[in-house]
Amino acid sequence: MNNRFKKIITGVLGLAAVASPATLDARVTLPGIFTDNMVLQRNDTVTIYGSADKNSRVTVKVGWSAGAVVTRSDADGAWSVRVATADAGGPYTISISDGKELKLSNVMLGEVWFCSGQSNMEMPIAGWGKVKDYEQEIANADYPDIRLYLVKQATSVEPTDAVESTLGGWQECSPSTVPEFSSLAYFFARRLWQELHVPVGVVASTWGGTPAEAWTSAETLSGVYGYGEQMAALKALDFDSDKIFALYQKQLGEWKERVYKIDTGYNSDGKELWVAEDFDDSDWKDMAVPNYVEQAGLPGFDGVVWFRHDVDIPQQWAGKELKLDLGAIDDEDIVYWNGIKIAEGAGYNTPRHYTVPAAYVKAGRNVIAVRDFDTGGEGGLTGPADAMALHRGGSEKISLAGAWKYRVGCSLVDMPAVPMSPGSSSYPTVLFNAMVNPWLKYTFKGAIWYQGEANVGRSREYETLFQAMIHDWRKQFGNADMPFYFVQLANYLQRADVQPDSQWAALREAQAKALHISGTGMMVNIDLGEAGDIHPKNKQEVGRRLSALALSRTYGLDVVASAPVYKDYTIEGNKVRITFDIPADGEPFIASSDVKGFIIAGSDQMFHVAKAYVENGTVVVYSDEVPMPAAVRYAWADNPECTLSTPSGFTVAPFRTDTW
Repeated sequence: MNNRFKKIITGVLGLAAVASPATLDARVTLPGIFTDNMVLQRNDTVTIYGSADKNSRVTVKVGWSAGAVVTRSDADGAWSVRVATADAGGPYTISISDGKELKLSNVMLGEVWFCSGQSNMEMPIAGWGKVKDYEQEIANADYPDIRLYLVKQATSVEPTDAVESTLGGWQECSPSTVPEFSSLAYFFARRLWQELHVPVGVVASTWGGTPAEAWTSAETLSGVYGYGEQMAALKALDFDSDKIFALYQKQLGEWKERVYKIDTGYNSDGKELWVAEDFDDSDWKDMAVPNYVEQAGLPGFDGVVWFRHDVDIPQQWAGKELKLDLGAIDDEDIVYWNGIKIAEGAGYNTPRHYTVPAAYVKAGRNVIAVRDFDTGGEGGLTGPADAMALHRGGSEKISLAGAWKYRVGCSLVDMPAVPMSPGSSSYPTVLFNAMVNPWLKYTFKGAIWYQGEANVGRSREYETLFQAMIHDWRKQFGNADMPFYFVQLANYLQRADVQPDSQWAALREAQAKALHISGTGMMVNIDLGEAGDIHPKNKQEVGRRLSALALSRTYGLDVVASAPVYKDYTIEGNKVRITFDIPADGEPFIASSDVKGFIIAGSDQMFHVAKAYVENGTVVVYSDEVPMPAAVRYAWADNPECTLSTPSGFTVAPFRTDTW
């Protein structure tokens, strides 16, 4: 079965799962984005499309208009019509017929927003998220004019129109439908409904831990620095998944061969050196197992670590087949028993259950050796402890948790990055193809975005990548001026007063550069984070601030939506005076004689904690340790303490006066 045929079958099955029950009796079928309860953008033109028998007459009637639109399906059965919508209202019925009628009911006209990003946009009200006051929020979520569409997570190496919803299509917002929905998308929609008094539809298309390049089309990535060669290779393979996966397997095999060659646990002939029973490991270090190697003596390590562990086998177990349970191992392992390879496995969170052949089991000392290959992240024999044991049968077992010997085989620090699987949600273009592309014909008022954590450490690349993605979406959606409002990364990790090399601060600056694109807005989040949780719980306030941007800049309401923005600086003796612009929807920050969050440096580029105070709408910054200042930074750290905010609770965004 070729890829295209498989895709057609998958799409049809997805349509049957989410379309109105009338679909089952009709020849007309609709993509999964059209279901009962949906919201269409008011006072606009929307596209309704689907398939029918080839060359058949298709009639579309909409409840807000007395007329009908008639078209004819093409030779492949595809049809499409453009329909003008009215002002907000409903519920309406949409009737589509090619001789047999299909009806969509409870359709509303209102405001529709596309909500996307990684886990902080995905974070549900309940589920794994459990936002602030989540039980009360769920109980109060009775808003039938707010409609929710939760896109099922999927990847594709080429654009697809197939889409599914984990909620079974569009649903009215209620205590039964909202718990697993994006909390930020919901709070954003709720504020819009409260202020605009019209139906609001929000599509949540999200995937935790994903980078911006996964959400960008191949067409645009081809022109982004660092991605051109990869996109050209995919194009040469016609974006065929079988060919792409075959290429990946080849590249991965070649990469692993390079790792084997630098792994000092092997000799030049590829023979294991450290697995034999009589090998002297007395100079190896000890590690308490289970454990992550990065937390147990090898911070920041990726590569190969060899482990050894002695186990005393009782006489009655000798010559018996044993069950060897090692718990989860991050990422790949090869396991030896008394120098003989008995198993290998993969999967960072997959429990390992192996068998030790009876012929290899002797009474007394036996040695287990494990080659742990960590391609990224934590690495190690990660347990849990009660999952690490030898079993003979029944309740007889020997625990393997405790001290193991370990030695580094090789580090990947000088190796090129491991080839990424095309099946990964982080692979370039795959989320755009599967989770954005199906919505390109749907009419949206705008988009909201919360992402960036997965790109921390690549701020220079992100600066151009993020802007390219915004342009890409506007082009793909056919809306050059589509409002695009995004959340700047929250404060996170250990608090530091002076941290000029913060990668999180650099990524925030890269995000802010996108404000040079007209029609964008940034919600500052630098005061709402949590040191120990990358998913801060107060999504209500994030939603309030983000919706304020839309209410002010898209809908023209008179609401405060921003704080003053850094403009310029003047050095006045041993002090630096910072000036700001106040946006049309902004307000001055609160006057204070003790503003926290500033650092200052002289020509030596050594930063110090600064004192700061507000004076006539400016901020004066100084330090007794810097008599001749040259640069100032504000909120420039992973998790800064910063207090420059407005009476309405909007915070001044991080900035710096230097380019060091």
